[in-house]
Amino acid sequence: MLRNKVYFVRVPRHMLKIRMQRTGKVNQPSYRIVVTEHTEAPQSGSFVEKLGTYNPKTKEKNLNAERVKYWLSVGAKASGTMHNMLISAGIVEGKKVNVLPKKSPPKKEETPAEGGAPAAETPKEEVPAPELKEDVQAAAEMVAEAAGEQKA
Repeated sequence: MLRNKVYFVRVPRHMLKIRMQRTGKVNQPSYRIVVTEHTEAPQSGSFVEKLGTYNPKTKEKNLNAERVKYWLSVGAKASGTMHNMLISAGIVEGKKVNVLPKKSPPKKEETPAEGGAPAAETPKEEVPAPELKEDVQAAAEMVAEAAGEQKA
């Protein structure tokens, strides 16, 4: 008899996050401040509760401070930007968080290992240029000696 009925069980939400959800038009940004599951994308439109709004053009913030404190006490974590906004609004005390991406150090070129380096990549020894002499024969001998030393 119970086969035809479907029972919906509300699964408790874990890892809640207080974040901003963009709602404005192109070049007219405005944000909802919402409590949502951390795995939900902000664009999905699903959230647990709306806590306020933020308009970055006019810097207007409307926050329900009591509900924000409640959700933080229950265990919801604020995103970095929201954490900084809550501190500047005086709702939360603490230090602001750096939300800018970290700069990666420049990558250094790795020196090839002695055993696996091909012959084309090994640096060639420099041959000293023959000194200018009036005697062409002596200059030719110096070049021949340098070439002979390099082959050996």
